[in-house]
Formats: sequence, structure tokens, C-alpha cells
Amino acid sequence: MQILQPAEWTKPRGFSHGVAVEGPGRWVVLAGQTGGDETGNYALDLAAQVEMALKRIIKLLDEAGAGPEHIVRLTWYLTSRSEYEAAGAGIGAAWKETLGRNFPPSTLLYIGGLVDERAKVEIEVTAFVPAA
Repeated sequence: MQILQPAEWTKPRGFSHGVAVEGPGRWVVLAGQTGGDETGNYALDLAAQVEMALKRIIKLLDEAGAGPEHIVRLTWYLTSRSEYEAAGAGIGAAWKETLGRNFPPSTLLYIGGLVDERAKVEIEVTAFVPAA
């Protein structure tokens, strides 16, 4: 995977502008993962929901024989800009714990709500696993 970073552009923090993937392999596409746990319960704070969503993503990637290093795109849907901004440190810690130093291209959108009203975040993932 080649990270696309024009020399004259400022390097982004926490994501990449783009990646290029070439060669044989397998695409893995995940539905949006919310911050609900295995029993359908949601933490009240956004950082905890992001942590759970990222853990769910890692679990699904593992099912596909992939890991966070294979993620080529994330799309985040958030219900509150102010909660997102206030939860920065907790989200950063959750990212480090689950995705490590991987910063794939990401798009973040603020929306009016999600299907489950308790959900504050939903994250979609596209990954590419090169052929062995």
C-alpha cells in the first residue's frame, strides 16, 4: 500500500489523504460499526462508543484474516461535533489501542442521528489484504 502524500502538502494528523493498492489480493468491506457492545448496550460517552466500534472493526477484520494495517478507508458518522471535539483524548487513546500507528484515509461526517438513537458514532471500513 502506497500512502499518497504530495511533498508540498502539509502532512495530515490522524489520517492519510489517500492510498494506492496494486496487485492481487482480497477486498474486505465492513458495514458501519456502532459503539454498542455484544449485548446491544451503549456507553453514554462518545470516546467509549468509538473504542467499542473500533474493537468491533478489529474483530471483523480478524474474521477475514486481516488487521488494522490492511484498512484503506474509514468513513465516520458522528451525531455531535461538540462531543467529538471534547472526546479527542479518549478517541486518540482508543485509536492507539486498536489501530496503532495506522492512519488510513478517513472521512468524518456530522449527521442528525443514527438508526439506534443511543448510537453516537458509526464507522465504515474498507480494507485490502494482499495475496500471500
